[in-house]
Amino acid sequence: MRIISRKTLREFWEKHPDARQVLQAWYVDVKRAEWKSPLDIKNIYRNVSIVANNRVVFNIKGNRYRLVLVIQYEFGIVYIRFVGTHPEYDKIDVTTI
Repeated sequence: MRIISRKTLREFWEKHPDARQVLQAWYVDVKRAEWKSPLDIKNIYRNVSIVANNRVVFNIKGNRYRLVLVIQYEFGIVYIRFVGTHPEYDKIDVTTI
């Protein structure tokens, strides 16, 4: 998958160094993936949340952080829409961010 943008992840792990290793590993895994549907993601990441409007939510570092993506399956593109702490996540509307 093509991931837009790694800069968002990097800026986050600079503020939250404990998330760096997990986010870097996630990035490598997703870059190698070829997701064609939400089911492809669920088959690998059982705890991922599939939300409306092609949104996908990953729990990072034992649910301490959340990562929200918009995925265009037909083009193989993953857009990072949000990465933040769980309390920050609780303040957003995941279906529109």
